[in-house]
Amino acid sequence: MEDPTTPTPLNPVPPTEPVDATLSTEASNDVPSPVISSEDPANTAKDNLKSIVSTIILLLLAPLLAWLLVTFVFQSYEVDGPSMQTTLQNHDRLILLKLPRTWARITHHPYLPHRGDIIIFTRTDDSGLGESSRQLIKRVIALPGERVVVKDGQLTVFNHAHPMGFSPDKTMSYGSVIQETSGDVDLTVPVGQIFVCGDNRGNSLDSRYFGTVPLNDVSGKLGLRVYPFNKAERF
Repeated sequence: MEDPTTPTPLNPVPPTEPVDATLSTEASNDVPSPVISSEDPANTAKDNLKSIVSTIILLLLAPLLAWLLVTFVFQSYEVDGPSMQTTLQNHDRLILLKLPRTWARITHHPYLPHRGDIIIFTRTDDSGLGESSRQLIKRVIALPGERVVVKDGQLTVFNHAHPMGFSPDKTMSYGSVIQETSGDVDLTVPVGQIFVCGDNRGNSLDSRYFGTVPLNDVSGKLGLRVYPFNKAERF
């Protein structure tokens, strides 16, 4: 049996008698047959209908895909306020990564950002006239079970690895932008919550004033700064 992928050589065509290029008088009097189109009108209508249906499906799927990406993968934000200066400036455009939080929920594990991560979370306040929610951007300073002390302008974290305490502001790379940390705090971060601060410690409403943040309120981790273009950066 021949291999179907192998081309088969054609049989040589036997030589034929020379043919005169001049048409005979009989052939020249023949009336050419009309050309009949082989296109079926029914098939044309069917193709048009398929094209219309495909366009409608794309128009319906585009908003759904955009919603899925914004809800579960990433989202764009603009900084409003000075609390993260000088790391982030007012009107910086950011990309927040939501995929780690989404994966944690799918696998039924708690989403716990790392110390030093910049996160966005939802803060709900009760002003007496009803609850109002807003999203804040801060840096993770202490994790569940750790003790946080703010005193004499210094922030200290105590945990099993550092029973005598350590200062994240002095040991982590972001610390170069931190100056004095005002406040009077001594608390242990509850299970399922984190302690956050703004990098502009002198002008930031954070866990020193409203307490710890539940992990369920965290939207995700800062991934990129995309604008201004000359300050584009990965975090």
